[in-house]
Amino acid sequence: QVQLVESGGGLVQPGESLRLSCAASGFTLDYYAIGWFRQAPGKEREGVSCISSSAGSTYYAGSVKGRFTISRDNAKNTVYLQMNSLKPEDTAVYSCARSPYGSRCPKRRREYDYWGQGTQVTVSS
Repeated sequence: QVQLVESGGGLVQPGESLRLSCAASGFTLDYYAIGWFRQAPGKEREGVSCISSSAGSTYYAGSVKGRFTISRDNAKNTVYLQMNSLKPEDTAVYSCARSPYGSRCPKRRREYDYWGQGTQVTVSS
């Protein structure tokens, strides 16, 4: 069955880095766009970044642009989110999701059909 499993979260200090991984199974990643979303306590889930199937199109939320980089390795069925210069406001549960609209970078949650369980990222001194 389709599964997305996130890993790489943890507790870091402000200014440090983390790399999140989204491992896909049960389907071929090549044809799908993948998005990263996050949800902080008491806040709505927000889109952080996404990457189209060919990696020709990417998107970053304004709050992370210049600090986060999304990439994919279709041979490994994995998408990565490199997060640098982390700030306390980046603290959230980060989830990846699959979109069948692979040729572009969907912005709306309803355009994603499968979601992972999430990984906790905590940025605190």
